[in-house]
Amino acid sequence: MAFVGEVWHVTTRDGAVLGEIGIEEADFPWLRGRFTARPGFEDVRLLFERELALLDRIEQAEEERQAEEEWEAAYGAVREAVLLVAPGRPVAEFLLHIEGDQAWFRWSEEPFEVPFGEG
Repeated sequence: MAFVGEVWHVTTRDGAVLGEIGIEEADFPWLRGRFTARPGFEDVRLLFERELALLDRIEQAEEERQAEEEWEAAYGAVREAVLLVAPGRPVAEFLLHIEGDQAWFRWSEEPFEVPFGEG
């Protein structure tokens, strides 16, 4: 299956590798795999933890719009901090979750038509 066995990277905006994702499962549109953190990942780990906690909150929230806005802000911080790099090239857009040694994400080679947080 396409993608399985590939290694994708999570990097800083200036190219420092924060971790690697060894793709184990491709279930369109999601890719999943084992995440191996590198030392610099500790600088952004809390961003991913907060993003996932807020995503869980959306599913349980009575005031869903407020929860969505908080999640969008948290994920915006993730997007400002990291890039997702496919083998040989960074991707234009992505939705990436990392929890422990697991990562799952969707991606696009083209920028989204609606800027993040405005849709």
